[in-house]
Amino acid sequence: MAKRKTKREKKLLLSHDFGKAYFLQEGVNLLKKSTNVKFDASVDIHVNLNINPQKADQIVRGVVDLPHGTGKARRVLVICTPDKEEEVKKAGADYAGCDEYLKKLENKWKEVDVIVAIPILMAKVGKVGKIIGPMGLMPSPKNGTVTPDPAKAVREIKAGKIEIKNDEYGQIHASIGRVSFSNEKLEDNINEVISTIKKLKPSSSKGGYIQSITLASTMGKGIKIDQSSIK
Repeated sequence: MAKRKTKREKKLLLSHDFGKAYFLQEGVNLLKKSTNVKFDASVDIHVNLNINPQKADQIVRGVVDLPHGTGKARRVLVICTPDKEEEVKKAGADYAGCDEYLKKLENKWKEVDVIVAIPILMAKVGKVGKIIGPMGLMPSPKNGTVTPDPAKAVREIKAGKIEIKNDEYGQIHASIGRVSFSNEKLEDNINEVISTIKKLKPSSSKGGYIQSITLASTMGKGIKIDQSSIK
């Protein structure tokens, strides 16, 4: 027997035309109006790309400096030598150190969202790679989280720098703000994400690169966005 829909689900189904691609301004407005949870929901973007994620030369990975951040405090751990601990903590790091935190990570510690490491300690970090890799926490020079200047990396992350990377299906998913953000701030962040994805287009990717763009809030329904309305 089919599960009965709740009042919230019924309202969502009537909120917009799921087969239509909306201009960005209208889509953002619809998303905010249709969100009916009692907390400040996250706003996520889902971008379907015409790439082969099995080919190394078609991986799409990079960083985006969101103009207005994500609206979520990101807990940053810096794996560093003792002489840098005070500096990175002043920059905003939530945790700083080495061996004690690597032991916590071995036990699948989950009180951290981003790990930054200095190059000379990456050999130690690599020993927990099988644990933190699947958690999306492995530092990498490509996204600026392996650096001799960890304080700068911390400041950038706290200001709204995020990493984007396609999944096994050739899609990119990223949190780009909160429903409480103004329409203009959400639009700015969305434009920046799409602009960065376009710049990261693999040279070996042929045909239409971005297949679709969808916005969704926490527990909300997806809203398709017309690509032509993205700056």
